[in-house]
Amino acid sequence: MTSREEDISLMAHLMRRAGFGSTREHLEQLVKDGYEETVDRLIDVSSEPPLDEGLLYRYHPITESPDGVTQHSQAPWLYRLLNTKRLLEEKMVLFWHHVFATGNSKVDNGLPMLEQLQMFRDYGMGNYKELLIQLSKNPAMIFWLDNNENHKNAPNENWGRELLELFSMGVGNYTEEDVLECSRAFTGWTLSRKIPTAPYGGFPWKFEFRPEEHDFEEKTFLGNTGRFNGEDVIDIILKHPATSQFICRHLYNFFVADEPQVPSWSIEPPRDPEAVNLLAKIFVDSNYEIKPVLHALFNSDFFKEAKFQKVRSPIEVVVGTLKLIEDLQGPDPRLETMSREPGFMGQDMLDPPSVEGWHTGKEWINSGALVKRVNFVADRIADTNMKGVQNIVKRVAATDQDITPDVLVDRCLDQMGPLEVSGVTREELVAHAATEKLEDLSSKEGYAGFSIHVASMLALIASTKEYQFG
Repeated sequence: MTSREEDISLMAHLMRRAGFGSTREHLEQLVKDGYEETVDRLIDVSSEPPLDEGLLYRYHPITESPDGVTQHSQAPWLYRLLNTKRLLEEKMVLFWHHVFATGNSKVDNGLPMLEQLQMFRDYGMGNYKELLIQLSKNPAMIFWLDNNENHKNAPNENWGRELLELFSMGVGNYTEEDVLECSRAFTGWTLSRKIPTAPYGGFPWKFEFRPEEHDFEEKTFLGNTGRFNGEDVIDIILKHPATSQFICRHLYNFFVADEPQVPSWSIEPPRDPEAVNLLAKIFVDSNYEIKPVLHALFNSDFFKEAKFQKVRSPIEVVVGTLKLIEDLQGPDPRLETMSREPGFMGQDMLDPPSVEGWHTGKEWINSGALVKRVNFVADRIADTNMKGVQNIVKRVAATDQDITPDVLVDRCLDQMGPLEVSGVTREELVAHAATEKLEDLSSKEGYAGFSIHVASMLALIASTKEYQFG
């Protein structure tokens, strides 16, 4: 592999992880800009303008104030995923949506779900303490974990337990008494009375602190005693060494390489303890700022050497494919239908199966989900009417050497990633290419036939085991 090919491969790796993939033209431009410069721009989201959703609301008015139908709130998020210029910001929204899993199956109102995503955009790349405070006041989360039923004379432990177990520290770092004391600190953090939907449509849910419901008495939490409220508890959580380890292991699992499932983290060590320790130290030293951790992660050797060490999530499969073929750009009428596709593969947008989020890695793959994944990509990458597919065909055809079956396969693999496959997989692809007669590209009919052959090879590559990794 030449130096330029290595640069393209590394940039493609960065854009798959920090975004959802890119076209070859975009990758080549980013390589000219430089890897570190690209990382800096991804992290500095202010370098790109925010997405204007006005056009979406004009063509899909239901998405401005979605009701309980999940796909009405899925569609505007898919629109953002496909059209935003702030790629890492939206990838972090997906990250926090997985870590702070909240489901519309219970919330049953798309507006607070989308407002939670906006909260992740506003705070998800800032300070983790502030993010936890905003999460504690988030209406969708309050309702999802029943903190609206957390009263000083009848504490509800759902929010307090998940804050410790899944949102900050992990199992084994606190006691049942700590869960109760944490819950007492958040009594009175609730929702204001909701305005009825009819006849004017949906209104935002609002956070409200009710002092008459708050337990102002002394509490003992993680060995500290005082008249703590929710923000005091968050301060204590941040000082515990388990917190930085837990969040940085999540970042490693999401951006670098697949880890075991979260419930086993208390007994299974990290895949790369040195990497997690490095990120955790930066996290603490920066006073729990997210951006310095991301900057170190993307510029690290352990990230650069982790190509194809993660199974793509269904959302990554759908968004990455649509970006590659340059489809569904703008307020497309198929947005609502397309937003359901990740759910068919096991990842319903805005509706994780539980507060634990989704099980990731190889658990994305089962017989039914694999068929859906392969068919989704193959059906679209084989469509020669797509602008992105046409551009790939042009690049495969542009060569100063004869297009043999070997050359065809290598060029298609290069355009699909660049994608690295095993020797056995490559041999099978070449054998398949050899069964097709490659037409003379000098004629219009010959080029049309060649386009079909290329699209067929791209679809075949999409069905390989290697393509499931990103």
